[in-house]
Amino acid sequence: MKPYALIFAAGLGTRLKPLTDTMPKALVPVDGVPLLERVITRLKGAGYSNIVINAHHFAEQIIDFIEQKESFGISVAISDERDLLRETGGGIRHAAPLLKSDHFLVHNVDIISDLDLPLFEEKYLEAEREYKNCERPLLATILVSERETQRFFLFDDSNNLVGWTNIATGEVRSPFSGLNPDKFRKLAFAGIHNISKRVFPLMEKWPERFPIVDFYIANCGKYLIKGIEVPGLSIRDVGKISDLNSLKY
Repeated sequence: MKPYALIFAAGLGTRLKPLTDTMPKALVPVDGVPLLERVITRLKGAGYSNIVINAHHFAEQIIDFIEQKESFGISVAISDERDLLRETGGGIRHAAPLLKSDHFLVHNVDIISDLDLPLFEEKYLEAEREYKNCERPLLATILVSERETQRFFLFDDSNNLVGWTNIATGEVRSPFSGLNPDKFRKLAFAGIHNISKRVFPLMEKWPERFPIVDFYIANCGKYLIKGIEVPGLSIRDVGKISDLNSLKY
């Protein structure tokens, strides 16, 4: 059985206004198919039968949509964040009681790609086996790619996360003091990752709301967070209204 999967669908979708003035980003259609349906269909096709969706903005519409679709014939649970939008890290921690596997996939609802999900899962399992007895346990494998952006994760030659940088401002964040970003690989996070349940005890000391990026940066000195690159990957972040007509998968 595949591990559980968590779909991030709680965001306000401000970049997709005015559509998101009346609907959640998750239900914005691309080529006639809502983003959420696209992600669920891909996950189901890859063998995921237990899916959790976090919901905040127009959460009732997401819940109604899942009911109308009869949960797509699989198990779909809602991690209800209507009381507070917890950001990505807080959203993962809030969903912990529903994620009942040793590790789980996290997939942003606004990411459209041709990623081979079973292969991505195998990359996590390979890393788990390789570093099973390592002093720095594996926390996550994260999908990264070379693309134009201002904010990058920094990786060493073994694709282990060592920090983060904003090339526009020169800001560098890392648990390794004096880190020179020019000596490390700069790769952009692609919004899909496999995460070990080891994260949950570490998250207990964090505030109710926090980004998963901050959590990864804070912990990459003591734990392994590995970047996974997939040659030939086609991936798009549905950002603006102008993107919608050009995206067809």
